[in-house]
Amino acid sequence: MQAYLLVGIGGALGALARFGAQNWIGSLPNGFPVATFLVNIVGSIAMGVLVGVLAKTTPQYQNEIRLFVAVGIFGGFTTFSSFSLDAITLIERGDILLAAFYIVGSVLLSLAGLWMGMLAMRVVA
Repeated sequence: MQAYLLVGIGGALGALARFGAQNWIGSLPNGFPVATFLVNIVGSIAMGVLVGVLAKTTPQYQNEIRLFVAVGIFGGFTTFSSFSLDAITLIERGDILLAAFYIVGSVLLSLAGLWMGMLAMRVVA
């Protein structure tokens, strides 16, 4: 139960931070989603720093901090940071083929899934 609470509170904080960034930064006049672009990059950098710091300094609190900050805050701020961590973990383990499948599959299948969902709703509506 404590794990769900840590993730839930962290996720709420991350979602609020993302919403704030979206409102503060916005998009470029040509429609390029600069806020989402920057949030994904900043979130991935922050995830890398967190994972590096946790590995060196706080092994006894690693799981609680990881749940609250990495899964909760960063997950609510940007799931791209979790995607990036998973991909790099696979690469560092030497699972290059699996990492490539994960990266390409995640991007292509997510785009296809969103497109199919939108298409289905256009047919229904």
